[in-house]
Amino acid sequence: MLNKILISIPCYNEAQNIEKVILELQSDFSVADILCVNDCSKDNTLEVIKNIEGIRFLNLPINLGYSGALQTGFKYAVENNYDYVIQFDGDGQHIASEAKKLYDKLINENLDIVIGSRFKENSGYKHGFFRTMGTKIFIFLIKLFTKQTITDPTSGFQVLQKEVFTRYSKIHNFPEYPDANLIIEMLLLGYKIDEVPVKMRLREFGVSMHGGFWNPIKYMIRMFYSILMIFINFAFQLKK
Repeated sequence: MLNKILISIPCYNEAQNIEKVILELQSDFSVADILCVNDCSKDNTLEVIKNIEGIRFLNLPINLGYSGALQTGFKYAVENNYDYVIQFDGDGQHIASEAKKLYDKLINENLDIVIGSRFKENSGYKHGFFRTMGTKIFIFLIKLFTKQTITDPTSGFQVLQKEVFTRYSKIHNFPEYPDANLIIEMLLLGYKIDEVPVKMRLREFGVSMHGGFWNPIKYMIRMFYSILMIFINFAFQLKK
């Protein structure tokens, strides 16, 4: 019996990018179903998606943000009995052929989560100053508390097996930025996580949610708070 694979793409104002993303996936990773979660876009993202043959889509009535759209995809995968979910961005940065590398590693090594890493090998990809500093701190914290090195803990390019995305679908307060915090929590819970070096493109059109001056700072503050709460909760559970 073939595995059911879902590529889940949160979309917000990606009218200029999403068609190219979908057509590349249909060409280079055709074994997977594609779900676009339109997060109440203000442009014509939804119309672009509707005009592409063979695409599943959900149109959210209000803007839930990236994490809300991502969790909506997990809920859809659970409801429709998928075996694996691939998180994939709608801005054109993720490359369809690289997704197969992540999936193959997860299957061949019986892992729970595989992360597409921009930094495991030198791909030439660079963050801004604040995210670079934050990433280095996240790498240090993950190594300190879990004894595992994750080179790209803020990568949203991931493959998840069913138990993982089912767990994510049920988190009541799903974190606004589901990155290093969830990786730390899952490692502490004993899930098997590894990385695959991947290439990523720079965004061609539109604005990143981490763009500007204040957004990266806000991201780091909220991420550190989320990680702190995970450590506190985990320590509390150990004392029970």
